[in-house]
Amino acid sequence: MTEQISQRSSSSGPFSRGLVQVFTGDGKGKTTAALGAVIRALGHGLKVCVVFFMKGDYPYGECKILSQLPNVKIARFGSQQFIDPTNIKPEEKEQARQALAAAREAVLSGSYDLVVLDEVNLAVAWQLVELDKVIKLIGDKPRNVELILTGRKADTKLIQLADLVTEMLKIKHPYDEGTKARKGIEY
Repeated sequence: MTEQISQRSSSSGPFSRGLVQVFTGDGKGKTTAALGAVIRALGHGLKVCVVFFMKGDYPYGECKILSQLPNVKIARFGSQQFIDPTNIKPEEKEQARQALAAAREAVLSGSYDLVVLDEVNLAVAWQLVELDKVIKLIGDKPRNVELILTGRKADTKLIQLADLVTEMLKIKHPYDEGTKARKGIEY
């Protein structure tokens, strides 16, 4: 069984057609859904790259555990501070530009079966990266690479280009009642 999986993960990839997936909306679960796909892919011996936009050196639990697993590369960009979309700093744009460059390299490298661009939708919405550059990346994506884009406020052009779009709808959230993010659940 292991040999079969290894053979499937050759440079031609396990997919005859890798899809583009978008997880968006104001509800919780976008990154969680993408990372669920990552775990599933790793369980089948696929090679994965996760590029985190706007999630630099904050102590996210998912980064800690993923960095310990084989066949997965983690690339984190941003800082511990949350970005104020009304006051974007040049260094925040530069971090997002670097994240997009890392994503492009991963997608085109032939080294990965699945590439996740976590929070790229919000990076586009806040004009940290140009929509046209993300669209170009999708257009340049090799046929056999699966690509997942997460984040609130997915642009309608990205939604149209995607093969699968899931919107997480917030019905109720403890943040609305003042509950802070909890270690091990929200980060």
